[in-house]
Amino acid sequence: MTNEPTLKRDLSLAALVLFGLSYMTPMIVYGTFGILSSATFSAVPSAYVIALGAMIFTALSYGQMAKRYPMSGSAYSYAVKSFGPTIGFYVGWAVLLDYLFLPMVIWLIGAAYLSEAFPDVPSWLWLIGFVTISTAINIIGLKVANRVNLVVMAAQIFVIILFSVLLLVYLAETRAPGGHSLTAPFTGTDFSYQAIVAGAAIAAYSFLGFDAVSTLAEEAKDAQRNIPRAILAVTVIGGLIFISSSYVAQLAFPTNDFVNPDAAASEMALAAGGILFKSIFIATLIFAQLASGIAAQASGARLIYVMARDGVLPKTLLGRLHKTYCTPYVAILITGAIGLLALAMDITTSTSFINFGAMSAFFVVNLSLIVHYKRETDRRSPYAVVQLLIFPAIGAATSLFLLANLQIEAVTLGVIWVGAGFVYLAFLTGFFSRPVPTMRAGPP
Repeated sequence: MTNEPTLKRDLSLAALVLFGLSYMTPMIVYGTFGILSSATFSAVPSAYVIALGAMIFTALSYGQMAKRYPMSGSAYSYAVKSFGPTIGFYVGWAVLLDYLFLPMVIWLIGAAYLSEAFPDVPSWLWLIGFVTISTAINIIGLKVANRVNLVVMAAQIFVIILFSVLLLVYLAETRAPGGHSLTAPFTGTDFSYQAIVAGAAIAAYSFLGFDAVSTLAEEAKDAQRNIPRAILAVTVIGGLIFISSSYVAQLAFPTNDFVNPDAAASEMALAAGGILFKSIFIATLIFAQLASGIAAQASGARLIYVMARDGVLPKTLLGRLHKTYCTPYVAILITGAIGLLALAMDITTSTSFINFGAMSAFFVVNLSLIVHYKRETDRRSPYAVVQLLIFPAIGAATSLFLLANLQIEAVTLGVIWVGAGFVYLAFLTGFFSRPVPTMRAGPP
């Protein structure tokens, strides 16, 4: 019998879906629209279609692995169970790159829009505000975060619908009849399959909400049933919102002649809805970024906590739970501190860094399911072949393909990060004279 605090199973299926969608931030489709429009030569919806197609197969693999191992370590836990602690460590180390940089990108986007609205206020001040508020809410716990998420999500959906209507009205007022093609948003101004695929590699980070859901397995009610359902629901709902919203936006703005691509949606909101709607849009986007930052930081902190609990990260420092709130408060503080590195980063580069860790993890999770198909010799029905072999094989191939299409800077940083992981693992194991610490049997 121990009096040590443990993670609490408080989250329902609805709360998990809400968490995942908040992590995704549906309005981020506007926050990154200018960047993606430039990268794809004005074919943003096509980039989201490819990204959704790739992510569906990986989401299904995550769901299958979550059924087998309802643990908070996500890809790290699945890799340990499938390939052993050494490969598991490298997967956990790689995905840390994703989880540590994602809050950074979220806070950067929020700060960019606040700076555009209030140019006299230093952007670093907004960034520090985001980090401080997110960290405080996460330490208090996910129940408080879910209340914030519910209000913010309702506001996001309302604004997305209103913005789409305003964009269609703007389109009708500014274009002559027959002056535009309904298929143009999918082909762009200068169709380039390579550019669209490169855009999809960037757009894929918008789907990371389903991965975040798996980190809450030890805080979910009936995790083996609800985590897989939530993962699939978040992926499909988020993907449909991204595709439809970007289609209308690209139709209304077929070129990427924005003054500031990082804040293109601000220009679009002003043109379509005037100063009042622009103010409403920016305010909602800021709150959406706050909710997303809370979710991203919560997920990253839980991955750090699980790796520390297993001994592959400093356990006495990072493996602690708050005695009152039962949250991994030290890991939360660490992710907040790392988020301040955003002061020296830009959105495009840091987004690509995220995708290196995410795509690496996605690739391994798909391979993990294939390994389990080979182990589970009693499951050889046609359904099992499709679900446990063909689908994860497609997911692995698409993840590897998107990984290969990342910016060279992102790949370079990823390789350096993995190299640093090798050095750390050598230190941890006395230059490999001791075994890699392995995970405990499961959650307490």
